[in-house]
Formats: sequence, C-alpha cells, structure tokens
Amino acid sequence: MTNLHYPETPPTETRKRPLVVMSGVSKSFSSGTLALSDMSLTVENGEFVSLLGPSGCGKSTALRIISGLGDVTSGEIDWPASRINSKGLPEGDISFVFQEPTLMPWQTVFGNVYLPLRLRRISKAAARDEIMACLDMVGLKDFADAYPRELSGGMKMRVSIARALVTKPKLLLMDEPFAALDEITRQKLNDDVLRLWRETGITVIFVTHSVYESAYLSNRIVVMRARPGGVHADFPLVTSLERGPLYRTSEEYRATCEKVSQSLLEAIGFPLANGLEMH
Repeated sequence: MTNLHYPETPPTETRKRPLVVMSGVSKSFSSGTLALSDMSLTVENGEFVSLLGPSGCGKSTALRIISGLGDVTSGEIDWPASRINSKGLPEGDISFVFQEPTLMPWQTVFGNVYLPLRLRRISKAAARDEIMACLDMVGLKDFADAYPRELSGGMKMRVSIARALVTKPKLLLMDEPFAALDEITRQKLNDDVLRLWRETGITVIFVTHSVYESAYLSNRIVVMRARPGGVHADFPLVTSLERGPLYRTSEEYRATCEKVSQSLLEAIGFPLANGLEMH
C-alpha cells in the first residue's frame, strides 16, 4: 500500500507546543441560543480526541469554530505551533470531513479528491501521485475513474476522507462522518480511520454521540455537557490491546464503554432508560 509523503517531523520544540487551544469560548446565535459557554480545551499534536455528547450540545459548533467556519462570541482560539494567516487560522493545516460526503456528482473520484489542490493552483499532473496515494490509503485506487453515483455510501465517505488527506493537514476534523452508515460499514471505516491516524501521525478531533465509537477510536475523550455546551469530563484512554475485532469483544472495551457512559449520564443529567443512545 502506498503511503502519503507527509512533511518531515517538526522540531521538538514545535511538537511540544499544543496544536490548538480554546480558552473560555462562548457562542451565541442571533436567535438567542447559547450553544457554548466558557469552553476551554487544549489539543496536543498527534492526539485522537473525540467530542462526545448528546445532539444539540454544541459539538459541531465547537468543531466549526476550530475550523474557522464559525466565529466566537467571546473567548479565544490559539494555534501555538502553527504559522497564522490574515484570518487568524493556521495556513493549510486543517481539513474537515462533514456528516455528508458532499461530492461533486459530475466529477470522477479522482476529480473530487483533486479539488482542494486545484484550488491551490496545483496542476493535475503534479498532483496525480499524491491523489493516487490517498486513494490507495482509503482502498479506492481502482475507482479513480468512477463517479459518485457508482459508489456505495461507505465508498463515498472514503472519497471524502481522501480529499481531506490530500492536502496533508496537521489537523483532521470529523463531524459524525459515519452516523448515516450501517453498523458493519461503520466499524470498517472506524478501523480505516485508526489506521490512517497511525500511519500519518495526524491529529484528529472526532465528533460523535456514540459511546461505543468514542471508546473504540480515541486516545482521549472529551464529554460535553448539555447545552450550553462545555467540557464536563476530559480523560485519556490507554488500552493494553490493539484496537480491532478482538478489542471490540474484550472486557477492557466493555469497561471503557461503561466508564464513558457513566460520565455522559452525569453530563446530561438523566438515566439511560430515558433515551441515551449508545450505538
């Protein structure tokens, strides 16, 4: 399998700095809704952080603010290890995978992955090797000439992930990307994302409302309280087993899910029987 050629490891002093820091961030919408209140969060280079919480708790809002797609009402976002552009964002360091693949139906798989490089005025010929490397990493090298209408839901999401990786970002933001997929496809893509995270060394912030998904993917979980959103609990996950089929059936995974579930129950303030989703 072809690997992406990510930039050389940054100097030690840079790697020791946090990648992104949210300090006392609040967000109010024009409707009067207070989505986030005094949210503080520090994400280190190379982490896989899951933001876990019920629908409407501000997970996606937090992600959009980090990406620069939303403004803060108060508080600050800082990028200690990055060069900042005129918009206050790290230059070329962020990619976003949304809940829907958002592919252009008139473009091939290759053309969809090429889009962010085309916007940077990189020629298709110069980009070809990197595009094919990304497609190889997500298992779609043989589908470069296919159109979105010819792909399954899971394959479309793989294209979206390849498109996000082709710019070689430092930070990959993922907003419930697998929520609409069947369980088998979802588990397979969870494994694929973990593999890509290990191979590239990229930092991932992953939004989900699934206890099981967060406990499987993350090396750190941030449990958010109900709206207005903020950090209720923040804890690392250290496992003795490699994440995979055996881990999914292990006592260690069950115990982790129980711990995460209890934290989420405390955050939202009502019992499991009243409707907490753990899918």
